[in-house]
Amino acid sequence: MRNKKILVAVLNWGLGHATRCIPIICELESQNFEVILASDGDALLLLKKEFPHLRTYSLPSYNIRYSKTSLFFTWKILRQTPHILRTIKEENKVIETLIEKENIAGVISDNRWGAYSKKINSVIITHQLNVISGATTFISSKIQQKQLGNFEECWVPDVEGENNLSGRLGHLRTKKLKINYLGIISRFKKQEELLSIDILIILSGPQPQREILENKLLKEFKSFKGNVIMVRGIVESQQIIERKEHITCYNYMKSEELETFLNISKLVISRSGYTTLLDLTKLQKKAFFIPTPGQPEQEYLAARLKKLNIANSCKQKDFNLKMLETNDNYSGLVGFNGSCDLGSFFTLFQSE
Repeated sequence: MRNKKILVAVLNWGLGHATRCIPIICELESQNFEVILASDGDALLLLKKEFPHLRTYSLPSYNIRYSKTSLFFTWKILRQTPHILRTIKEENKVIETLIEKENIAGVISDNRWGAYSKKINSVIITHQLNVISGATTFISSKIQQKQLGNFEECWVPDVEGENNLSGRLGHLRTKKLKINYLGIISRFKKQEELLSIDILIILSGPQPQREILENKLLKEFKSFKGNVIMVRGIVESQQIIERKEHITCYNYMKSEELETFLNISKLVISRSGYTTLLDLTKLQKKAFFIPTPGQPEQEYLAARLKKLNIANSCKQKDFNLKMLETNDNYSGLVGFNGSCDLGSFFTLFQSE
């Protein structure tokens, strides 16, 4: 396996796709694969910061524009479908060129539909075997499953049994696709530490909703008596730390620092993005989720965890500090048995 080249291509939709690939990239390197990274925007910038020694390539940007209101979120995405499909075709051409140029032995795509080749084994990482999109869920799920069929395997970051994290997102009744479950993967490790931070706020996701939530939380927490840290989720050339009222704000944190802050926090407030759920499950944290308005996937995940009495949640417009008073009624993200040997999945590339 030494020096075989694996291309890891990551979707730039928030930072979750990039961060959940970190343990996979680390394991590839430990298995003596030569890893090449490809993405765009903030996701590519984050990967460069985490792996400055690896070669990187830019992929075509989807440049998806988002609505300020949840009412038109799905409609605005649907209107951009022709542009997205053109980008996927362009992306596939770039991937084929990179395969020839770098003599790539395998491709691991995190939710990039065009990052595959029929010449070599290509796999896709996704927790969305079904795509929940409201009234169009049936259609969006069929489109997703058709696109997944271009890949040799689908790797789902979850467990296969009933006690799982993704619910119907990551589990199909039919077995038309070759699906492997990676377990609860995360770049973080749980440490037994003194809980010295009362609230850790982690912001993420597309603008303008990220900034709208930031401003709302800054206003709400003015009256909070406790230690509050906010990670704004803005990847920049250097880290900036500033005080806003009694809240300490970081524009971003690298993995090692964020792992420390998560381990010493009593409660995490964040979006209910799936990678965030994986991280908090790995660390067995208590959390309060505020789904991105108009994103049915996040709304589904938050509602499911609330129904299971695992974590409380609410709509963005409804959040207030009093909601945190009931947090002791929820168990937290514990009790998921999902460890696995990531290296065992890479045998797919040995035959290349």
